[in-house]
Amino acid sequence: MSKVTKKVTALIKLQVPAGKANPAPPVGTALGPKGVNIMEFCKQFNERTKKIEPGTPIPVEMSVFADRTFAFIMKSPPNTFFIKKAIGLTKGHTKPGAGDPIGKITMSQINGIAKEKMQDMNANSLEAAASMIAGSARSMGLEVVEG
Repeated sequence: MSKVTKKVTALIKLQVPAGKANPAPPVGTALGPKGVNIMEFCKQFNERTKKIEPGTPIPVEMSVFADRTFAFIMKSPPNTFFIKKAIGLTKGHTKPGAGDPIGKITMSQINGIAKEKMQDMNANSLEAAASMIAGSARSMGLEVVEG
């Protein structure tokens, strides 16, 4: 048996809040020019994210095919989302590296985030993933402490 493959005409990357996809920007403006059925994407996305905390930012990579159908995969939320959630922060430092740190995050919290994000990270080991997340935390103006 031969597998029929569809021709990909576009690759689209979006970040959409879980359970809150709608035709308004950024979804509509990204998908409309490609001829994608926006409401069908919204329905599928919201269905697939219904068990995730509403509003969680979900990166989406979508392939649009020549017949205007689509397929998409969802990634785990950005590092900054997990870091802010772990320490109860609303936003990072406005000028990282300048002035005092705005908070602290422990290596055990970073390792927990690394375990959760490992499948979507470009890292060969948990230590490398933790190092990348620690870098994200520092760039947000946080102090990384042992613990």
